[in-house]
Amino acid sequence: MEKFLTLQQIDEAADAVRNKITTPPQVGMILGSGLGSLAELVENPIFIPYESIPYWPRSTVQGHVGRLALGKLAGKEVMVLQGRTHYYEGYPMDQITLPVRVMQRLGIKYLFVTNAAGAIHPDFEPGDVMIITDHISLIAMTGLNPLRGPNLVEIGERFPDMSQAYDRKLAELARTEAHKAGIQYREGVYAGLSGPSFESPADLRFLRTIGSDAVGMSTVPEVIVARHGGMRVLGISGISNKANLDGSTITTHEEVLEAGRVIAPKLQAIVLGVLRNL
Repeated sequence: MEKFLTLQQIDEAADAVRNKITTPPQVGMILGSGLGSLAELVENPIFIPYESIPYWPRSTVQGHVGRLALGKLAGKEVMVLQGRTHYYEGYPMDQITLPVRVMQRLGIKYLFVTNAAGAIHPDFEPGDVMIITDHISLIAMTGLNPLRGPNLVEIGERFPDMSQAYDRKLAELARTEAHKAGIQYREGVYAGLSGPSFESPADLRFLRTIGSDAVGMSTVPEVIVARHGGMRVLGISGISNKANLDGSTITTHEEVLEAGRVIAPKLQAIVLGVLRNL
């Protein structure tokens, strides 16, 4: 019988965070490749290395610092993950999504997730930001659903609804803040795959056919677990590379990190604006 993290283990991890802070966080944030600089804006931060939290997965990917930053941002108490872990790093789904479970046990009601994503929509350009309106959970459809295993009834019901995985009011706030800041934005559907290989041109054409606008290797499991626990989710992708539907270009992780440096200021302006208006 496969073993899954228990509620007691989740609470051990939550207590390790709770014991280092004096004010409970209101908003949780998970920052993707090259986008962790937002955490540097946290006022009077308390930094907690991932390795000091029981059962917490360690990030092994370049561009993911691997620590929590807790403090005040735009007037709200936040818990920011500087770097996430992914299924392709070798962790089981329940461990990848442990940070979201810890947020839930700390009483956090909002989750902001960002990621670096590859363009599928032919009009999207590197450096664009995309407000996520929905996702295609290919990783969960094929059996890797993070809710697999015993249901944690203290957190949520067995069959959570995913019809509004991304909160519509938060998305509208993000649009408003982008307009205020003069940021041109995209919006669309994010396809979540397991990675770590980048997609082939045929993969991308298939994803485009089924309605995807951007693709990445994260976010979707976190959002599923967040919604299981009733959290409201804002998702934003930073478009890191142009759609390679004909196989004429090569995608690299360095390209992803470089695009993050262009995207980060836009992302910060939108996220800080949304925080102020919560």
